[in-house]
Amino acid sequence: MPLLDWLNKSDAVRTVQKVPYRLLEAVPELSVGDTNTENMLIQGDNLQALKALLPLYAGKVKCIYIDPPYNTRSAFTHYDDNLENGT
Repeated sequence: MPLLDWLNKSDAVRTVQKVPYRLLEAVPELSVGDTNTENMLIQGDNLQALKALLPLYAGKVKCIYIDPPYNTRSAFTHYDDNLENGT
């Protein structure tokens, strides 16, 4: 199985290990459609959302779309969403 490698990967792995698992909670007033579907839209911090998927969905997820930038602790001039990373 191919593995991804990137600059500062060991730092990222240590960060992931420090983030606790969280439970996903449905928000009925924001939900639409069939509640028994396997599809989900999760809004929140990327790392926390991905870790919340692990207990029930490890090895079962077909597609994840994550909106960048990813944990860079900086803003991008070409990606102006008027938000700064508060961590």
